[in-house]
Amino acid sequence: MCGIAGYLYRDPRRPAEGDRVERMCDAIIHRGPDDSGLHVDGPLAMGMRRLSIIDLASGHQPIANEDETVWIVFNGEIYNHDELRDSLRVRGHEFRTQADTEVIVHLWEEYGLECVHHLRGMFGFAIWDARTRELFIARDRLGIKPMFYALDQERLAFGSEIKALFALGDVPREPDWTGIDAYFSYSYIPAPLTGFKSVAKLPAAHYLHLREDTVTIRRYWDLEFAPKMPDKPDRIVDEFLALTEDAVNMRLMSEVPLGAFLSGGVDSSLVVALMANCSEDAIRTFTMGFAGSK
Repeated sequence: MCGIAGYLYRDPRRPAEGDRVERMCDAIIHRGPDDSGLHVDGPLAMGMRRLSIIDLASGHQPIANEDETVWIVFNGEIYNHDELRDSLRVRGHEFRTQADTEVIVHLWEEYGLECVHHLRGMFGFAIWDARTRELFIARDRLGIKPMFYALDQERLAFGSEIKALFALGDVPREPDWTGIDAYFSYSYIPAPLTGFKSVAKLPAAHYLHLREDTVTIRRYWDLEFAPKMPDKPDRIVDEFLALTEDAVNMRLMSEVPLGAFLSGGVDSSLVVALMANCSEDAIRTFTMGFAGSK
């Protein structure tokens, strides 16, 4: 699962404190019991808790570029990282690990804000570019991975969970009754709302960019509903199956055992069937039940 956290003082002369970001990461240790790491540079401090899935040996975070001027903390998986690594090597980038995390660092060097358009995966990450003193935070297209932030005149703080922000000790906890009302109405709180006035949720398919005290929050992708192919049932079925099989196959990369939850519905049954087709090993499946009607 993993979790990330950090903060940036808006006054570049104010040094960040490593012990504060360490407390933020300790608050989300349940997200990453395998490893941890911190990076402090001037007004910036960030860290992560890691659950090791890919590149168990050398995937320690935060990860930097070749000259350690660009740093990242990352929660998620990039499914096309092998292809991206090959294309970046052709462009002269050098890699020290096989981790998908490092690929994002070099994508930032190559494409800047447009790096998110090259990623296939689920992610929440923060990049600190010491050369330009800018912070870039992004969330995947469907919002699979969480990202919360607290922004005021003094500081931008971010984290995979709200409790990481509260671990700073000075983030206000005043309730946001609009967000709480939304929860009781919809059984969830739509972004950018949360249950607290001082904390916002970065919406899916958005990034947050802070440079020279200018904060930009922008959508980088949207779902299109325009017809993309002729309305021929057989062709639609074939295309759907090919896309689904490709999506399942990409998600089978791992250095630890994989399993699947079976709900008894058509969707999870299809996923497990395609996993079995793509794997030489038996697929471990799990079904959960609960006592009582509620």
